[in-house]
Formats: sequence, C-alpha cells, structure tokens
Amino acid sequence: MSDRTVLHVKGRVLAGPEDVRDELWAVDGRITYERPPGEALTVSGWALPGLVDAHCHVGLDQHGPVSEEVSEKQALTDRDAGTLLVRDAGSPSDTRWIDAREDLPKIIRAGRHIARTRRYIRNYAHEIEPGDLVAYVAREARRGDGWVKLVGDWIDRDAGDLAACWPRGEVEAAIAEAHRLGARVTAHCFAEDSLRDLVEAGIDCIEHATGLTEDTIPLFAERGVAIVPTLVNIATFPHMADGGEAKFPDWAAHMRRLYESRYDTVRSAYDAGVPVFVGTDAGGSLAHGLVAAEVAELVKAGIPALDALSATAWGARAWLGRPALEEGAPADLVVYDQDPRADVRVLAAPSRIVLNGRIVG
Repeated sequence: MSDRTVLHVKGRVLAGPEDVRDELWAVDGRITYERPPGEALTVSGWALPGLVDAHCHVGLDQHGPVSEEVSEKQALTDRDAGTLLVRDAGSPSDTRWIDAREDLPKIIRAGRHIARTRRYIRNYAHEIEPGDLVAYVAREARRGDGWVKLVGDWIDRDAGDLAACWPRGEVEAAIAEAHRLGARVTAHCFAEDSLRDLVEAGIDCIEHATGLTEDTIPLFAERGVAIVPTLVNIATFPHMADGGEAKFPDWAAHMRRLYESRYDTVRSAYDAGVPVFVGTDAGGSLAHGLVAAEVAELVKAGIPALDALSATAWGARAWLGRPALEEGAPADLVVYDQDPRADVRVLAAPSRIVLNGRIVG
C-alpha cells in the first residue's frame, strides 16, 4: 500500500441504478468494497460514478484551438461540475498532456472533426472533399481514442439550407475503414436528410439528432445507433436563426422548427428504444460545466429521471467501455447531500468530487 490517504465513502453508494451499497473505500486510487486496515478519511452522502459528458470539446472555443492554459480551465470547470469522464467530440488541439494530470477528467478523444470544404465552422475541422474521406477517417481513427467525428450536415450556401455533406458510397467506405481500425464513428447532424444514409452505412452514433423523424427513429432503434441530443446547445437555435435569417431565411425557419420539436424528438427516440446519452457540446460557443443542466433537459423532454441519470452515469460509462463503481475500478466519483435519483437537480450541487481516490473538490 502506498502513502496515499485511504478514503471511506459511506451513506448510499449508487453502484448501479438499483444497486445501493452502504460504503466503499478508495485505496491507492482504486475502489474496494472490503474494509482495509488502518484509518481512513470519511466522506458521507450519496455517491455516483463520476459523471460523463459524451459531447464536449476541450481545447476549443468559438474561434478554434486554444492554449493549454485555457484547456486546463475548461477541464477544471467540467471537473468541478462532477464531469470526470469526457468524450471529446472533436478538437484541433493536442490535449494528450491532460492524461498525465491526476486532477483532471479522463478524456476519450474523437480526433479532429472531418468536414466538407467550407461547410463547417472555421478553424475547427479538416476540410476535405469526398475522395479524401476514407484517408482522413483512417488518420483520425489512429489519432483518437476509439472514435472518429464527421460533420454529417451543415448549411449549403447555394441551397440556403442545411444539406448532407457526403455521398453515400464514400460514407460507407469511411465507416468500414474506421471499424476495421477499431474505432467507432459519430456525426454532427442537425437536419433530416443525412440520417438514413449514415445509419445504413453503419454509423455508431449521431450528435444532436434534431432531424429524427417517425421514418428514421425505428431505423436507429433497430441498428442500436445512439444519440447525444445536446439539448442545452439546441436551446441556442432561435438565436442562431435570428442571426442568419436575413441571408438564409429557409435555414433560419428550419432551425426554428428543429428547436420547437426538440423535446418530442428526444422522447420519441427514447420511447422507441434508441440509446440516449448526455452531452453538452461545451467548448464551442457554449460554456463548460453544464452536465447537470443537460440531465435536467432530458427529464424535461420526458425521459424518466433514473434513465436520464444513467445517461450520464452507469449507462454512459458502459457505452464508452469505462467502469463505474466496480471493485478495482478507478475511484472517480461524485458525492451529493441528497439522492439524485429522486431529483436530478441535485447534480448541480456536488458536495465532494473524488478523482483517482483523492478529493479534488
């Protein structure tokens, strides 16, 4: 045993949605349910596995890549909100240095966004043409941590509205190459048009997914394709529409329709059995540390509180292949004064944050 402090967490340990235990210990940064010898520092309350933000951007702001100092502040803000595992859904910055910091959240990277030329936010993505898609997907599959991020649709300035970015054949080949290299593929999609091709091509996840319809929801459910709705980001659609209405009125009207139907879309997907996970889209124009607000939005959309909680806790970690509060798992957990299963708003006020077995907040 090292000289690290042994931590004793007691009260209610939510090892699973219905698996409630009385206590656990953190020894050498790992969880154990067997009492170790000697003294321990005790923390009391309701303990959850460290929360997951499955759509977050560390190292990125609205203008593009940021300095390591800013990236650190972003990661600390997420950590202090209880987010201890991030799926970084696209960043042009190299944030591997964060992996050596035991006081910062763990990150699963999707490499850099891959977008069509002049069809995404400047300074964010590799901007390429379809003939290069397979090669760039292979590059980011090797660079990331088991994920690749495509921009599936964006405004087409000639059409004046959202439109799919990639031909079906190139998407199929690119997703097949990512899978061959052991990576899953996700895509930014606001509109309806690109979804069927992406799902039938074998994609693993869709970000935002505001364009789901009664025709495509069953396809998602049948194929087990997850969605990360980012409802706290979709809340900005009316403002975006106001800013672009003079130049692109059809696009602005489309964005408002997607916004107005957002809750019905998410609830319909959930009811059909589509896996739904929590993501905030922090790091572009949106602030970090919004994971509790996103869980509350899922509940507002009609997802039961326990399932919304799982979408940022046990279920999200299982989907990403990371442990929760199992024996021997990294001691990454958040403690609350009240039961978050009874009221997810409790997530906004963690009393203790434990990362690698140490109290960091």
